[in-house]
Amino acid sequence: MSVPDALLGARRIEAPADMEALGRALGEALRPGDVVVLTGPLGAGKTTLTRGIGAGLGVRGPVQSPTFVVARTHPSLVGGAPLVHVDAYRLGSAAELDDLDLDLGSSVTIVEWGRGMVEALTDAWWEVEIERPTGGRGADTMCGDASRRTDELDADAPRTVTISRRP
Repeated sequence: MSVPDALLGARRIEAPADMEALGRALGEALRPGDVVVLTGPLGAGKTTLTRGIGAGLGVRGPVQSPTFVVARTHPSLVGGAPLVHVDAYRLGSAAELDDLDLDLGSSVTIVEWGRGMVEALTDAWWEVEIERPTGGRGADTMCGDASRRTDELDADAPRTVTISRRP
């Protein structure tokens, strides 16, 4: 298992810089073949965490959300594994994720919104669940008020991040 026990379990993350630092620690521990599923609401910090993972892996950036391209590959700058960053939000099924023909064996693969899909691709993965406060700001109120600003999604509010091994 590539992720040390010290990183497993729940922790409180105070700010985006802390989320990125956690990602960096994860990236330093991840190895080729590792698959990480990121779960959390819009604005929770999934891409910020992935940016840190990319820094820990030493990959070419910038690491940005792959929402519109579905998947991006970031080659290693230090002779390590590339980072494959997938946003499965717009995918309708595990079959569509499989159709991307991801090279799971030789890369570190991060799948945002991948819960319920990666099970068809691999027997084991790392699950990272990010929870943020709801009800007062960001995406939770955007549906009812189109005038809400999208930059509120990244408000500096503490998050709870839980890392576990699946299955």
